Amino acid sequence: MIDSLQQAFVVETSEILAELEMSLLELENSPTDSELIAKVFRALHTIKGSASMFGFEDIAMFTHDIETAFDLIRNGKILADKRIIDLTLLSRDEISNMLSSNDTHDKINDEKSRNIIEAFREIVSSFNNPAKQQKSALPLFDSNVDKNKQTLQQLYYIRFIPGSDLFLSGTNPLLLIDELREMGDLTVSAFVDNIPAFNELNPESSYCYWDILLKTSMSIDNINDVFIFVADNCKITIENITKETIDVSDVDLKNLQTVIIADINYHKRDLHSVIKDYYGAPVPSDLPHIKKQSQQTATAHSEADSVSSIRVSADKLDELVNLVGELVTLQARLSQIATSNNNNDMISVSEDVERITWALRDSALNIRMLPIGSIFSKFKRLVRDLSKELGKEVELFTEGAETELDKTVIEKLNDPLIHIIRNSIDHGIEMPEDRVKTDKQSTGSVHLSASQSGGSVLIKIIDDGAGLDKEAIKEKAIKAGLISESAELSDSEIFTFIFAAGFSTAKKVTNVSGRGVGMDVVKRAIEGLRGTVQVSSEKGKGTVITLKLPLTLAIIDGLLVKVEDDHYVLPLSSVEECLELSQQDIDNAHGRHFVHVRGGIVPYISLRERFGIPTTRPDIEQIVVASINNHRVGFVVDQVFGQHQTVLKSLGKYYKNAEGISGATILGDGQVALILDINKLLEREELMENSFDNQILNKNK
Repeated sequence: MIDSLQQAFVVETSEILAELEMSLLELENSPTDSELIAKVFRALHTIKGSASMFGFEDIAMFTHDIETAFDLIRNGKILADKRIIDLTLLSRDEISNMLSSNDTHDKINDEKSRNIIEAFREIVSSFNNPAKQQKSALPLFDSNVDKNKQTLQQLYYIRFIPGSDLFLSGTNPLLLIDELREMGDLTVSAFVDNIPAFNELNPESSYCYWDILLKTSMSIDNINDVFIFVADNCKITIENITKETIDVSDVDLKNLQTVIIADINYHKRDLHSVIKDYYGAPVPSDLPHIKKQSQQTATAHSEADSVSSIRVSADKLDELVNLVGELVTLQARLSQIATSNNNNDMISVSEDVERITWALRDSALNIRMLPIGSIFSKFKRLVRDLSKELGKEVELFTEGAETELDKTVIEKLNDPLIHIIRNSIDHGIEMPEDRVKTDKQSTGSVHLSASQSGGSVLIKIIDDGAGLDKEAIKEKAIKAGLISESAELSDSEIFTFIFAAGFSTAKKVTNVSGRGVGMDVVKRAIEGLRGTVQVSSEKGKGTVITLKLPLTLAIIDGLLVKVEDDHYVLPLSSVEECLELSQQDIDNAHGRHFVHVRGGIVPYISLRERFGIPTTRPDIEQIVVASINNHRVGFVVDQVFGQHQTVLKSLGKYYKNAEGISGATILGDGQVALILDINKLLEREELMENSFDNQILNKNK
């Protein structure tokens, strides 16, 4: 059982691991990029130091040898070649597995972990042993790296004031100072003036603080990483006091430390003036780092009001959205009561409450919005590993990573996207030699893009592979009994068969695909998110799969309608217009469910017939025309009330499989309205399978 502090370490380290993976994938393409190498080393160093601090000794021990290898890379001794990148990515996965365990027992004896460590020790040993080094396949770091830049030393002033309850977290501040000592030359001065009288002293509280001078070739980011897990409970000042015209390697740290202690702590002078006098006046612009970098190093307690973000658990956000949903329902009830009583004062208050409720709703939902790039970045590793496994050359390109989506939708979107990308690489992208024969580049591409369209987000997965073979798909569908041999289907209708359970045109089963499992899962998952999937493809050119998803699953804008005494809600984002349906319109269609609209034909579904409501329809009905997969389809109802703020509620386990219904909401008067799943309703209708109606739909695309 891990405590809250260890849990914080797990969360923070998981984020560092995600950044580490991205840096490694970039480093693979630019193995001499000193900034990327520094990022990787800093991530490993931070993980190792913090793991030891919070009791994850297995992670600290495991990371040590990897960090040692990257220290050699950082100093230009060896090159970050493909073997090292592969090993480090495997190491990253192992650390992630260690974090996911509920205990901190020694997992370093695992065979896979031991093999990784031995491989890194061999790399380090090959460099340290000249005889082995000549046999090593590792090339030496070439002159593309600026070695002078790497070894240039900086001088930093650090003031470290621990929070009084730091010991309660199990943190030993002396270990942090020891970690700084490993970075270069260091002097430390301890201050004890905050220690109270003996009878007031709490042995579990921290009273000491330290002034530190550090001479190192590492960056200010490296120093920040030492304090990354205690920054919220300490006051930390880090300032670069390097004077550009003086070689800081000649600076006497003990002498400077004495000056700083005397002038800052006892004479109350500011640091800039002290350093200016020490180096020699005048120094008009030789200390650009002091102000600039200290601002970049804003710490949690140096300015309490400068905190720009906080970490909040997902459960608390979900609870907030639930409460806002309840408020939306109460606000609707208040508006209804105010209107029915015709009370002007109450109506005025109701309008104000409605305005505030809508603003609060938008704010609560925006808090849960995350950039979709948070999952896009994961797929670069997937494409790299899968293309390697299949012997293919594939690149992933992403666009629109800043597009925001509700965190709940993003969490449930990960698996469907994995299935689609795996299929694109396995079935779509050809082998390099086959691509060259068809005048394509040997390296295939998968483009992953996201964009906002009204109240929805469009995600496209595009590959430049072989495309879908519609004849093979149709033949397979006929053999499976899904259609007759005489059926005439459009390309888009043929392509929808790839989402049928157990459907696969693969000639052989592989570790990746071929069992007919995957795309049916994709369809169910996307529909479970109230989204849609569309496929277009051209043989020999490639395939485009488009996912259309709602921005949020919690609260939607709906169109409230009524059939007899029952209320229903249609997603407003799909609604195009509302029309009247008279008896004359029905007679003109000769029994078919379609109506003429401005020269076009729109098929419709009668909700009265669909749900078996045994009542007489009114003389004039209403048709709500919606756009579904680029088709215009109408839904016939008795009455249209208008826009309605809809808080989605689950139907419960007894009604969760009710087809055509995705949930329910509570109206202002306490009645329940069912939320329609218009995609499912459309699937059930025979008009979609009727060739005549298919021709109508294709005509009106």
